[in-house]
Amino acid sequence: MTKLSKSEVEHVAKLAKLGFTDKKIEKYSEQLSSIVSHISELSEVDTEGVEPTNQTTGLENVFRVDELRPENCLTQDEATSGSDKLHNGYFKVRAILSERSDK
Repeated sequence: MTKLSKSEVEHVAKLAKLGFTDKKIEKYSEQLSSIVSHISELSEVDTEGVEPTNQTTGLENVFRVDELRPENCLTQDEATSGSDKLHNGYFKVRAILSERSDK
């Protein structure tokens, strides 16, 4: 079994944005080393003549063309008719940001 180094475990933890104590690094070092060892066993499997597979269920995405149905659409006047708080044809709402972040 290949033993992962402390720095390798710290690197994985950093990539996952996890803060580990030395005790947890030691614990996860053993567990991750075991996982890597099990996965490395796959390299010993004879895959000669086996076609690569990326999908096994045969299911496919079903897409439809978007269709505009005018009878199901509101005009801008119809959509805004229930509000008296409008500005240039749009709903006027309170600001949700207290300060700008782009300055």
